[in-house]
Amino acid sequence: MGYNDFMKDVITKWKYRGDYELGNMFADVFRDAFEKQYSNLKKDCLIVPVPLSSQRLKERAFNQAEMLARLLPVEPVLAVERLSGEKQSKKSRRERILSKNPFIVTEPINKPVILVDDIYTTGTTLRHIARQLKTNGCPSVYGLTLARG
Repeated sequence: MGYNDFMKDVITKWKYRGDYELGNMFADVFRDAFEKQYSNLKKDCLIVPVPLSSQRLKERAFNQAEMLARLLPVEPVLAVERLSGEKQSKKSRRERILSKNPFIVTEPINKPVILVDDIYTTGTTLRHIARQLKTNGCPSVYGLTLARG
């Protein structure tokens, strides 16, 4: 989906203002995108949502990436942890790209992984997690995001 003004408004209300139920409006389109892009992988892959820091999870009371992952027909695995609580949305594009990798893998994975996140902006988050997963034995990593900003 494009990250137009409507999507920005809905995602802001869902993600930052805690309107959890708004996430359900993405269920059909997100499942359809998963089936279209990964129907050949779904039986052999794991779904890993991008984690929030414990601080951010406490503030929001839910992880929007985990909610999206739970809309899919494969049970998500919470195998990655975010150590830093810095807000990506407050950083410039350059700061995001040059940021230090804040993720660690908490359990080894030996199957292909599809990372799930809400917005793809610079791709740095997905690249950081993919690097950690591959370093820890994951054979391949793919990404599925709701919108591209």
